[in-house]
Amino acid sequence: MISLVTNYASLVAENNLNTNNDFQTKTVEALTSGYRINNSGDDPAGLAVANQYRDEISQLTQGVLNANSGVSTLQIVDGGLNNIGVMLDRLQTLATESASTTFTGDRNNINVEYQQLVQQISQQASTIGLNTGGTFNTTNEVFIGGGNNLANSQIEIDLSGAANAVDSTALGLTNTTVASGGAELTGGVPNAVQLDTPGATFLTGGSQSFTFNLISNNNATSFTATVTGGAGLTEAQVVSSLQSSLSPYGITAQVGADGQIQFGGGTPFTVSTGAPSAGAGAAIATTGSTATNVGIYNAGDQSGIAYAPANETLTFQNGQGTANVTLTAADTLSSALAAINAQTASIGVYAVANTAGGISFQSANTFTASTTAAAGGACGVGNPIPGGVIPTGAQTITAPSSTSSTTGNALAAVTAIQNALQQLGQVQAAVGAGENKLQYAIDLATSQVTNTTSAESDIRDADVATEAANLTQAQVLEQASVAAMAQANSSPQAVLKLLQG
Repeated sequence: MISLVTNYASLVAENNLNTNNDFQTKTVEALTSGYRINNSGDDPAGLAVANQYRDEISQLTQGVLNANSGVSTLQIVDGGLNNIGVMLDRLQTLATESASTTFTGDRNNINVEYQQLVQQISQQASTIGLNTGGTFNTTNEVFIGGGNNLANSQIEIDLSGAANAVDSTALGLTNTTVASGGAELTGGVPNAVQLDTPGATFLTGGSQSFTFNLISNNNATSFTATVTGGAGLTEAQVVSSLQSSLSPYGITAQVGADGQIQFGGGTPFTVSTGAPSAGAGAAIATTGSTATNVGIYNAGDQSGIAYAPANETLTFQNGQGTANVTLTAADTLSSALAAINAQTASIGVYAVANTAGGISFQSANTFTASTTAAAGGACGVGNPIPGGVIPTGAQTITAPSSTSSTTGNALAAVTAIQNALQQLGQVQAAVGAGENKLQYAIDLATSQVTNTTSAESDIRDADVATEAANLTQAQVLEQASVAAMAQANSSPQAVLKLLQG
């Protein structure tokens, strides 16, 4: 039908022209932005998947940065551990030098450097965060992402607990010394058991206990170390069993040059030996043998004096200051020890119970001690059991003795340093394993970023070749639409020819 009112062909051409124009616009938008999806309507389902990929890429990219930061931190820690290892080597050199009986120098001079290094180890452990309770002395978690759940998205590096701390306390070095001393069990019943007899085993089917009176956290206390023989213990196993019980208290066990058990360390202590259990094999030490720590200065003439309460004032003095303690007849041995240590701990003098039920005064440094009778009481002098803690008047302070073992403390230090090196090695292994775990995680995360980016690109990015072809097509169609529309608009004029006739 020919109509002057409605030009259907022109309307069709107009609609197609609009469609082709939109097609060209979207093609130009894709080519200029580089994206196939420029708004939600372009591909709603594809956009949702692409956004999920983009989120994973963002997480993994930051996770790689986290892991690299973790590796750098562990490398810093590892460098500190290596430095502590060098200091342990120097400590071992000093301890070995002092452990030789042919050494003719002053062991106290060696001990000055030794103690400074022990303190420096704690300082450096704190610097790298692996002191007891330090920044990294915990379970460290590095979040990387890329896992199917949170647990699989993070790397755990366990450096927690005392076994992973490398300060002097955790390494068991705090109370070690290379000064003269080391107490053998040579009390009223001298020890006569030699542990170095070839092939000998001890305490088969039984056990034996050692009771220590010592200072722990500035307080007098006591504990019992029990060695259980089982199928029989060798010399090394006896020492290892004792050492595992003693090391938390700063006391070390070793076998002296004469083959007998001895104890050392900078902790004030006295010790007595119990009887082996029924049916036990060869004992470790003679029942009832005793020792007082001769590795430090002590008021030696008190070792055999039992405590009897009386009113008494004690005065202690050294380079750190003076401490005065007043005791009364109401004091028990326990309360007397507490009262004394409460005043003297600040100047490094300590009181521990001796094996005769009296009190032994000990210090790592020289000190003076004197007593006077307080009002309302008197101190006995010259009695087998004086009516006070120590006899009235100035007391003779026994310097570190060499009668038991000149090298005992140094030998104990050698053992302690060996154990410290073993623990340091375990910490280094844990740190190194953590570095490797993070590096493997970085490699995986980097691979995931690459592949996830590729997957997102497949969905979101424009195919330039296709879009270029589409642009050419859109341009041709648009031009054709314009030409066709022009022809459609001119067709009604042909109707006028019919009207002219």
